[in-house]
Amino acid sequence: MTEATRGVIAMIVACTIWGLSGIYYKLLAHIPPLEVLAHRTIWSCVFFTLVLLWQGRLRVLLAVFRSPRAMMLAGLAAIMISTNWLVFITSIQIDMAIEASLGYFIFPLVSVALGAAVYRERMSAAQAVAVALALAAVVTLTVGLGVAPWISLIIAGSFGFYGLIKKGIAQGPVVSVAAEVMILAPIALVVLWYTHPGGTGVFGSGWRDVALLMFSGVLTGGPLIMFSMAAKRVSMATVGLIQYINPSLQFIVATLLFLEPFTLWHMVTFPMIWVALAIYTAATWRQDRAVRRAAKSALTSGTAL
Repeated sequence: MTEATRGVIAMIVACTIWGLSGIYYKLLAHIPPLEVLAHRTIWSCVFFTLVLLWQGRLRVLLAVFRSPRAMMLAGLAAIMISTNWLVFITSIQIDMAIEASLGYFIFPLVSVALGAAVYRERMSAAQAVAVALALAAVVTLTVGLGVAPWISLIIAGSFGFYGLIKKGIAQGPVVSVAAEVMILAPIALVVLWYTHPGGTGVFGSGWRDVALLMFSGVLTGGPLIMFSMAAKRVSMATVGLIQYINPSLQFIVATLLFLEPFTLWHMVTFPMIWVALAIYTAATWRQDRAVRRAAKSALTSGTAL
């Protein structure tokens, strides 16, 4: 099995876990979202600490806390990812998982728009059309439902800004996320203390909830490690294409398992988003192939010389 094949398999597994994670959070629907988030943060902190200890990379993590700039970026990233997690968990509990899936569908296009606005990255004509079509879809859904799809917009925006911030962090994804959850861990402990000042909270309600909440660390960290492995082995265009498994599975779970209503306006909006993503993906794929051909040509020319 080639390294590229291993990377593709790891990416598919990671995106499948993310796509089906709504089922897990539905099992915790009787626990307030903020409390679930606090436990997810704490157990993710435990998971990443053990992984880095096993890898012998705790020293790399400590370097983040010694750098004021790295700490500032990790803190901003922590705010964005915790916002994303909280809104996603809440969307599952209030039966709006369809809106969450829409947010993750929109995210790549938001990322392109942010890159153009902040880093002055040039959008191709196809990418510009895709972003415009996504914007038209959001406006259509807002007009149709009479309210903006705030869950979708917050999920896409928070994840988009998270990616933007991560571009400035030198450490890899495992180390950087470990730093983020460590920054959030004291806040999470305060939340749990405030929520249950005189008792044990969920830990006094039964082993099932305890086990599920502890598993949130593995559920958060495991797919991220597989994603990191995949990103090193396959092209970004392939990574981007496979990532659509995540919101696709979220959408299927929301409509077929959670039986959430799929309105006429959703029937109009989602195809618009899917067309926009098809345009965007095709453009990215062509661009990636052109870069690889150019690199191969340059390597061949250099070898010939």
